Amino acid sequence: MNRKIKIGDFVISDDSMPFLIAEAGVNYYDIASKMSIEPLEAAKLMISEAKRGGASAIKFQTYKAEKLASKNSPAYWDLSKEHTTSQYELFKKYDRFGEDEYRELSNYAKNIGIIFLSTPFDMESVDYLDPLVPAFKVASSDITNKPFLEYIAEKGKPVILSTGASTIEEIRDAVNWMKNAGDIDIAILHCVLCYPTKDEDANLGMIPSLSEAFPDHIIGYSDHTLPSEDMHILLTAYILGARVIEKHFTLDKTIPGNDHFHSMDVDDMLNFMKLAKRAKKIVGESKKDIVPCEKTSRLYARRSIVASQDIDAGEIIERDMVTFKRPGTGICPCELEKLVGKKSKNKISEDEIITWDMIR
Repeated sequence: MNRKIKIGDFVISDDSMPFLIAEAGVNYYDIASKMSIEPLEAAKLMISEAKRGGASAIKFQTYKAEKLASKNSPAYWDLSKEHTTSQYELFKKYDRFGEDEYRELSNYAKNIGIIFLSTPFDMESVDYLDPLVPAFKVASSDITNKPFLEYIAEKGKPVILSTGASTIEEIRDAVNWMKNAGDIDIAILHCVLCYPTKDEDANLGMIPSLSEAFPDHIIGYSDHTLPSEDMHILLTAYILGARVIEKHFTLDKTIPGNDHFHSMDVDDMLNFMKLAKRAKKIVGESKKDIVPCEKTSRLYARRSIVASQDIDAGEIIERDMVTFKRPGTGICPCELEKLVGKKSKNKISEDEIITWDMIR
């Protein structure tokens, strides 16, 4: 089995390095404020830094607060890190960008050689992002939004689907709705919808479970845990089969707010890609076979049929005349039944390895 999905010029498969998505979200607003630059310039800086860090793609979020949340929508994040208690009020702070800004960012990303993505949260956004992105990313929160999923699928582009806070049945429904509407390729991302996610709540064992449940789809992981120096969460996810890795991205993890403290920065990104490259070498082939370095060991560490006594020329070989010893350069013990009852051509000495050219 070698599943594949193509995002832009990248072909993601079971054998590939991770397709790393730097989730910029709307972090550029805070970065712009701290650096005293315009949000558009901060967004471009994030794109160039994601490219430098080795990300395959950078992803933004496209929404208008009034289309996304009612004015009395409660927070579901860590209020000690992000003090805004209303989803609407938080989203309203970061929804100034529109079609023109995203077109400029898409062109900028294309010019420096990194894939531009943005998660749409309404149908108008889907329409104007369509010519700007090679694939659509769907947030976990929209996995049961059937009309929206069908509308995205009708665009005919690959979809990267996050599955936080959902059941297998809900994921299966979402996949079927989109496949029926557009017959598109879909990558399915394990995700835990907690901000931040504790390491013990990451439940990375769900990655192989998703792979088993959806054998025709590339599986990935969208992460909300706190980054560590050894990047053990993302590395484990990759080793368990996640080939699309999405992680929130910032230029400064000390900036207050919802999506900075659990984001990776450029150093984290560079470190993860280095570790993933090493892990890929260690994991190696997925199909069990002989590794080239084992060829000598295979020959000399296995056993052959060996004479346990002197055997005269023309004598019929019986079971008690032979034993099994290393190296494996003679007749394999698995062929004992073929050997017993045969005659020796010449004398075979005790402890001599028996080969077929000694037998008639």
